Order: sequence, then structure tokens, then C-alpha cells
Amino acid sequence: MIPTLKELAAFYCNKKIVVTGGTGSIGENIVRSLIQYHPRQIIVFNRDDSKQYLMQKKYLLEKKISYYLGDIRDYQSVENVTKGADIVFHAAALKQVPICEENPYEAIRTNIVGCQHIIQAAIKNNVDTVINVSTDKAVNPTNTMGATKLIAEKLFKNANNLLENNKTRFASVRFGNVLGSRGSVIPLFLDQARTGQPITLTSPEMTRFFMTIPQAVELMLKAGFLCQGGEVFIFKMSAIRLEELIQAMKLYCQKKGWPIPTVKEVGVREGEKIYEELLSLHEQGFLAENKEMYLIPPSSDLSSYPGFQPSTTTSFRSDTTKLHSVEEILSIVEKLDTDKVR
Repeated sequence: MIPTLKELAAFYCNKKIVVTGGTGSIGENIVRSLIQYHPRQIIVFNRDDSKQYLMQKKYLLEKKISYYLGDIRDYQSVENVTKGADIVFHAAALKQVPICEENPYEAIRTNIVGCQHIIQAAIKNNVDTVINVSTDKAVNPTNTMGATKLIAEKLFKNANNLLENNKTRFASVRFGNVLGSRGSVIPLFLDQARTGQPITLTSPEMTRFFMTIPQAVELMLKAGFLCQGGEVFIFKMSAIRLEELIQAMKLYCQKKGWPIPTVKEVGVREGEKIYEELLSLHEQGFLAENKEMYLIPPSSDLSSYPGFQPSTTTSFRSDTTKLHSVEEILSIVEKLDTDKVR
């Protein structure tokens, strides 16, 4: 079953919803999307006072949005903000692979200990549903960030079976690269090209699954609706190879009248893969799907998931799935740059 807008509206209407990392690219767009469903209250929870101040000014007329300054690494702060909440979208995390490689202890404190705090507080406060933002880097991880997100997924699955859990349902959503989010590759390349810097390329053969911010948010909201407890939801994504992205960037610069940028190959960074994966081998035997997404259910029984069927898909790597052409990537770059200007 793919929930309709009417069903989503009924589900989120009059709910108290907490969005951790609510000032980030994904978090803010979750908040923006939720407003149309008339929840009772949306609480933006984050630790950056400057981002929170700017978001408060941006949504000054939205009286149902509240702001709570705190850190998921502080349990008491998490317990306080989740009191009376119906739903939590957990988007707060350290997400940059190189930063997590350089600071593994901090990655553990945020992505694992912080996740544990979310689980403990949600159970104590009898929250109905908690959706965790994960990543394809959690599959067969080769870096600290991916390893911490894999453990977070496992914590979320296990939380459904804890003896003290009376009602809270936990699930994860596994993303690819989110185009247009802070730190993602196309905004970086655009900024480099716009300012006359060389484009820094890791490897032309590197491929990545991708989704847009609206697609990522749509998956989060649908996962909240579909959650029974213990699932991993994965949006069906296509992929980009960096070689075609570089060609598209040069064409875009030509169209804009900018100097054609040089390319500086910097090599694959520590912990990075040439390709990403959506599923580990042992997960493939349990996989179900509908038109929009894959589902890793907590058991082989799909009776609670109408519209999902056992999957026959065999391609789960970003180098063996559909790759976008240069022309298709050029359209994506143009839209992202236009949206940024707006």
C-alpha cells in the first residue's frame, strides 16, 4: 500500500511531533512538509543556536512550530523534549564521512549513544512511533560513519523487543546521497565552479545512489505511516557516476557563461567506497517491495504490509543499477542551482 495524501493528512493531523536535527536540510524539510497536515505541535530539536534562530525567523508565522535547544548526547534533554510526543523523526547525526573518520569517538557519541538516548526516552514517554534516518553506507560499512549508522539501525530494530517497551514502534529509513543537502556533491561542485576553483574529484568511476530532498522527506513521512515496528524502508533510487556528473558540470558552466572549470583528482578518501550498496547479502532473502520502495520487514510475514510483495530485484549496487546520462544529470544540476537562487 502506498499511502495517499489524504491518509497521511489524517495520520499526522493533531499529532505532537519532534524532529531531531530539525534545522538540518532533511529536518527542516520534514518540518515544512508536516505543516500542511495540521499537527498539534512540531518541535524542532537541535544544538545549533544560530541555525535555530534563523529558522525561527523563517517560520515566524507558523505558530505550531516550537523550538528546543539541546543535544541528543544529553539524555535528560532528549527525555524532556519527547514528553507527550506522538511521533519522533530522528534526523540528528554526524553524517560527513571524513569528519567521522577523523573523530570516531564523537561519531559514536552522537550516532550511537545519541540514538540510544532517543530509544530510552521514547519508551519512557510512551511515544507511538520513532523513525530513524539511516544511510546506504550502513550496508557492509568501510567507514566510521557507516559503522555507527549500522549499529543505530540494529538498536532501532532491537528496541521493538525490549521488555520495558509497552507501545513504541521503531523503524529506520535508509537513504542514498541526498542531492542539495548541505555537504552534498553537486552544491560543492557548483560553488567551486561559480568561484573559479578547480572541481575536486575523488574518482571518475565512483557511483552513488541519490534522491532529492523532497523524495527523502516523502519516504520519511510514508515510513511513519507504514511503520509496524522493526522495519527498514528504502526508497527505489537510481545512481550517478562522477564521470558523467563532471561532464554535466562543464556543460552547465558553458550554458551559464562561466569559465570551464579544471578538474583536480584528489583520490578516494579514507573509508570511502567506489560504489554503494542498498542491502547486505543476508537481507536480500527477506526483501519486499512496492512501486516506490523496498521493505526489509522484521519477519517474512507480509500480511501487515498490503501492497508489498516479495522482491525479485537482484541489483543493489550503485554501479550495476540504472545510471543517469549526462543530459539527465544536467537537468538535475540546473534545477538544484535554480532552487538555490530562489
